[in-house]
Amino acid sequence: MPYWSLYLQDQGFSYLQIATLMATIQLTKIVAPSLWGHLGDKAGQRVRLVRLGAITGSLFFAGVFLEPGFYGLLLVMLAFTFFWNAILPLYEVITLRSLGDRRDRYGRVRLWGSVGFIGAVAGVGLILEWVSIQWLPWLLVPVFLGIVVSVFLLPAERGERKPPAPKGSLRAIVTHPAVVAFFLMNFLLQVSHGAYYTFFSIHLEQHGYGNLAIGLLWSLGVISEIALFVVMHRLSRLFTVRQIVIGSLLLTMLRWVLIAELTDVLPVLLFAQLLHAASYAALHAVSVQYVQGFFGKHHHGQGQALYSGLTFGAGGALGAWLSGFLVEGFSTSVAFWGGAVAMAIAIVITVRGLKAPPEPHSG
Repeated sequence: MPYWSLYLQDQGFSYLQIATLMATIQLTKIVAPSLWGHLGDKAGQRVRLVRLGAITGSLFFAGVFLEPGFYGLLLVMLAFTFFWNAILPLYEVITLRSLGDRRDRYGRVRLWGSVGFIGAVAGVGLILEWVSIQWLPWLLVPVFLGIVVSVFLLPAERGERKPPAPKGSLRAIVTHPAVVAFFLMNFLLQVSHGAYYTFFSIHLEQHGYGNLAIGLLWSLGVISEIALFVVMHRLSRLFTVRQIVIGSLLLTMLRWVLIAELTDVLPVLLFAQLLHAASYAALHAVSVQYVQGFFGKHHHGQGQALYSGLTFGAGGALGAWLSGFLVEGFSTSVAFWGGAVAMAIAIVITVRGLKAPPEPHSG
């Protein structure tokens, strides 16, 4: 993610084309997680589905090496991400099921994804100081191979089928006012991240930062994410869900303003990246448990899929696309101001409508 927009820029695509291609990464999350989540809930074979997603997604990514042009690359990324986006929501359910009553330790498991991200971003950034950005797809091949190998280290599930849920209960959950507020908040949160995930690297490059510095700045954000995941179970005992969410949204809005206006001031930029602990880690950890609490055992997989699809999918895609218009028409700084506006709206919705979820239950 940190270098893909730079790769696309090097390939000669316009800012709006870059935003459209980056949006496809999020776009398939609208449909794919719901489909895969439904299959996982119905068959109980989530590990097999994760393996299928890893293998098939990696094979479709190989289409990048054909250099198919804008529309061809758009199709390649749509096909690739349709399978790739199946993996994480299924893994979330597998992880939480495995933790059982120790679900407050979720952050300590999830932090290893952050460790992997740091290693990849810092390593690739260092390599890109010596080789052209055109080599980026080749640098991703060992990562895909590693993931394919790792998913076969997971023990296979027994495929237990759950009894059917009460008719109409999913609709009752989804239309609950607190759940609607929860999804709207997360949708706007991901809209606000559109400029960050699509243009942050280009924004830094425009302000004179090199590839290694860009990689280290991305890594700093994820280091703060790891630290938050480690202590999240303690914070959840000290503060309510509303307090954690509202505080995190306020810090996220501050983060986008600082990046928009003070990128050249390194200490301020470093502080803004540390706020990734709020804008991603705290809100994601709370949200995963929120979904488990409201959707319960019968609809957990579909609830996780809806969370991924409506927020990371629809919100992320719309945010990336809108940021492309703002960058094309104005500047990357204006796009980050757009993110701050989205956060202000999310804060109002959260204050008015968000309620704490019930404890996870079996029905």
